[in-house]
Amino acid sequence: MRRFPTAGPVAPADHYHLPPLSRVDRDRLLREVESEHYFVVHGPPQTGKTTTLLALRDLLNERGYRCLYASLRDTAPDDDDLDRAMAAVLDRLASEATATLGDDFLARESPGMLAKYGPESAFFAAVTDWAGSASKPLALLLDDADSLQWRCLASLRHQVRAGYEEYPRRFPRTMAIGGIRRVDSLTLGGDIPFNCISGAYRLGDFSEEEVRALLGQHTEETGQPFSPEAIEEICRATAGQPWLVNALADDACFGRPDSPDLHSAITEEAVAAARERLLSARPLPLRQVADRLREESVRRVVEPIVTGDRPSWSRDDGTYARDLGLISQDRPLRIANPIFREVLRTTSAAGSAPSRPALHR
Repeated sequence: MRRFPTAGPVAPADHYHLPPLSRVDRDRLLREVESEHYFVVHGPPQTGKTTTLLALRDLLNERGYRCLYASLRDTAPDDDDLDRAMAAVLDRLASEATATLGDDFLARESPGMLAKYGPESAFFAAVTDWAGSASKPLALLLDDADSLQWRCLASLRHQVRAGYEEYPRRFPRTMAIGGIRRVDSLTLGGDIPFNCISGAYRLGDFSEEEVRALLGQHTEETGQPFSPEAIEEICRATAGQPWLVNALADDACFGRPDSPDLHSAITEEAVAAARERLLSARPLPLRQVADRLREESVRRVVEPIVTGDRPSWSRDDGTYARDLGLISQDRPLRIANPIFREVLRTTSAAGSAPSRPALHR
């Protein structure tokens, strides 16, 4: 029996899910690829970026590309050591190419690139040589790029831009860069404009129609319905935030020893109880929401909304909080959903002191 996914990318055989590429307009993405464009896929945590990029990778490999997906998360923890950071980025690309494409070119060649070209050109040189080493056009999907420290991200952007402009047939034919934030719009010190990006595609919350379609898969597969009131409560409590929708639905269906049999409808009361268990347990995604209050720029935005005080944040602060999915995209300005509001309210009331600045402001 399939379940609602609450950890890691979606596995279609195991999880109820919406078609990943439908959420970012599959046809538009393919036009970007066919036009040999570079583009951005971004959105708040736990909204499906990795699942979407993996689906795009599989589709492009079926269509005759040599497409590599690689997450850059945890590759460059040291802001001051650019050599070490770029070596880690190249190592991640090499290990993913070997594991998923059976291609060991980068594993053989990239270590020497750092010594020969230095960290400011090693990515450019390695990827240029790799793209020219085979007959199939190369497509590169770099996820979590905004998790890099600013020196490494600035250098990576510079090298991508140089490859796009100077070697259009010897560099990846198309590239998608994923992250919570739009990496093309980040200001990184004296970095040159990252103006090789043709478009940006945001993954956000589920619509009510998408929530109903997702829940309907469980009903179709098991015969167990959700009452109209239960569906309304899931939509209200989550405002369509994908991880929360899946977490509430999974707990309501499977999370209790006394869960009703599959012929009994999931009720509004079952969803409300699942919400309280979720708030009490504080799984990692909710702890990460609470932890954002340690960033002063987030705290400046969130606390006045929670307390009703007069706001005094900058436009950059507001953009950052929206990128994180903590506040609404539309008016009136509010915390993104009731569950996040409760997590942020209780964390703020507990007096969590800010201890670190936001990265990439």
